[in-house]
Amino acid sequence: MKRTHTRSLRQFLGALLLSGAMASVFAAGAGQRMTVSGVDIYYGLMPAQIAAKHPLSHEERSMHGGVKGAKDAYHLVVALFDANGTRISSAEVHANVAELGMAGSSRKLEAMQIDGTVSYGAYFVLSAEGPYRITVQAQLPGAARPIEAVFDNVRR
Repeated sequence: MKRTHTRSLRQFLGALLLSGAMASVFAAGAGQRMTVSGVDIYYGLMPAQIAAKHPLSHEERSMHGGVKGAKDAYHLVVALFDANGTRISSAEVHANVAELGMAGSSRKLEAMQIDGTVSYGAYFVLSAEGPYRITVQAQLPGAARPIEAVFDNVRR
């Protein structure tokens, strides 16, 4: 792994940790990273209740239309890096989160800036223990078609 990429990954994880999710965010292990067409796609999940604990003026309280009240709401965060380890900050990203064998729900992931880095995110309701399938589609600037990463056997 290139030094720049390692630093960017640390920034991504650090931003999640700074957001108050230290105990709840899954570390980006091998199952939370996939390389598609030279783009590294990482994801993380954290309970939305963590963001709900921030003061009303905190940016995480209002991002993606505000924290949803459902006890089973989770914040999906996705980060993209090119082959040089440079964070991709101008993609259009969508995700579908579904229990295996079900249709699930799809959302456009909004760009969000935390600690000077751009990631993409949205809230999803994960009522069951899982497993879930997370499908991430990213349309990169200048690309003819989106790239897609499918993460199976995800647990909340």
